[in-house]
Amino acid sequence: MKAQILIVEDDKDLIELLEYRLSKEGYETLGFLSTKNVKKVINEEIIDLILMDRNLPDIEGSEFISMLREKDGMDIPVIYLSAKDSKYHVREGFLRGGDDYVTKPFEMTELMLRIEAILRRTKKNSQANNVTFRDIHLDLNSRIVIIENREVELTKLEFDLLHTLIIHQGNVLKRDFLLKNVWGKGAGYQGRTVNVALNRLKEKIDPDKSKDYIKTVRGVGYTIQ
Repeated sequence: MKAQILIVEDDKDLIELLEYRLSKEGYETLGFLSTKNVKKVINEEIIDLILMDRNLPDIEGSEFISMLREKDGMDIPVIYLSAKDSKYHVREGFLRGGDDYVTKPFEMTELMLRIEAILRRTKKNSQANNVTFRDIHLDLNSRIVIIENREVELTKLEFDLLHTLIIHQGNVLKRDFLLKNVWGKGAGYQGRTVNVALNRLKEKIDPDKSKDYIKTVRGVGYTIQ
């Protein structure tokens, strides 16, 4: 499974250059000129690494990352790409959630090596295990779901929701618990958000409604059994 790298950079030409080089190295990319839709994408897609500019039109890049780490518990590795090259700014970048800091202008080959090193370290440090429930098999490293030897494509949010239900199997999970543990701390969502996401998840893992994995406990929450 190819690593997916999210690029947030206000220079369109640089985004295109990075996307071209990263695709040649075998990576998939998503590029944005601002942070406007980044949080939504992080919640819905599997992102392995973020390349973040600091001088953005809507919010300073390191402030945005710091907010995601503190409020939403985001743990995706981040490399800052910035013209802010003083010792103070580099230190500030690391203190605001950066895993590496590359100053502009930079040498593209060196950046590729830094990306490879971080992804290799991230993969090595991740838990190499699988989770199984009935005929559902979750590979937590590749984030692949197999049901009856068939791969089921889920969004990042759906995968995290299914994983949370499985590791708490037999327990009834309240909507507030799911909002906090799946959507993230401080997420401004309503209970109906959980209902909609669970209905979509059910349709994907049990399209003919024959297995009834997930049950609703009226007025309380949800359980998988």
